[in-house]
Amino acid sequence: MPETGPEARTEARVIVVPAEAAGQRLDAFLAAQLEGVSRSRVQLLLDQDGVRVDHAVPKASLKLRGGERIEILGEPRPEPLKAMPEDIPLSVVYEDENLAVIDKPAGMMVHAGAGASKDARGQNMHNKGTLVNALLHRFQKLSTTGGELRPGIVHRLDKDTSGLIVVAKNDRAHAALAKKFSGREMRKTYIALVHGAVERERGTITAAIGRDPVRRTRMTTRPQENARSAVSHYSVMRRLATRFGKFTLVEVRIETGRTHQIRVHMASIGHPVVGDTLYGAASQLTDQIAAQAAPSRAARRNAAPEKLKLERNFLHAAELEFAHPVTGRQVHLKAPLPQELTDFLASLEAG
Repeated sequence: MPETGPEARTEARVIVVPAEAAGQRLDAFLAAQLEGVSRSRVQLLLDQDGVRVDHAVPKASLKLRGGERIEILGEPRPEPLKAMPEDIPLSVVYEDENLAVIDKPAGMMVHAGAGASKDARGQNMHNKGTLVNALLHRFQKLSTTGGELRPGIVHRLDKDTSGLIVVAKNDRAHAALAKKFSGREMRKTYIALVHGAVERERGTITAAIGRDPVRRTRMTTRPQENARSAVSHYSVMRRLATRFGKFTLVEVRIETGRTHQIRVHMASIGHPVVGDTLYGAASQLTDQIAAQAAPSRAARRNAAPEKLKLERNFLHAAELEFAHPVTGRQVHLKAPLPQELTDFLASLEAG
């Protein structure tokens, strides 16, 4: 009968414990002996029965005496990354057997990234509190096309952007929705508050977007080899002249869905989204009238003009319109501005 079990994984590496290692814990000893292998990885290997001491399966806490024969039977194998259900409230705007549309709050990541920090067992340390965790608890069954970290996810919203996001419950719906997104058949409209007075009442920005080669967390409209076409149409909803400065509330319809598209495009024409410090927005707004009213430079230094801070980006996915991927029926959904944004507008205009 062929050999099975841990011993069959690979040719064993053998270490004989020297006398001077007497008294050391097994896991600490192995971490010092195995180059590039952390103590947590050693513990994982032990948990997976990948170590033998004098032919017996040891505990990580085993105290060595010296002279033991340790066999290393393989490499620690991190468990596959997989999103887990989590009981998080969801605002479901639309639902049927094929898809759901969620009004995502700002501050919630859509899904954890495969490159995020992992614990000793290879599990994503930040795989909690995401939209995917909430979706798995609410719906149980989602499309598998995006893999185990992104079940049901057809498109994304930035963490600090709120609003409507479509979720596929099965692979058929996922494929049809993905085709609509790539074919620019999904009408997506956002509301954004931007710094400054936008000159034109409406306009179209067509600058291609690529990854910033210096600051990798940013995207840029500067020419890049990896730049992809992007189209954003904006129109002015309201103009605000406040004691904190001038702002413009705009409606933005995007034809493409590039990373940070609206944020990058609006910043590229000199009007970053309020709260978006990554693309040049102020971290907080200062009452300019009060600051300028102080009679002297010393008085201005000692004055404490009111400051206003938004703990998120003023960007909201407000409207979504598409033909249902299975029935063909037109679906038109809206999500009002969340309370924190309406409250911010009111504070901005007060006085």
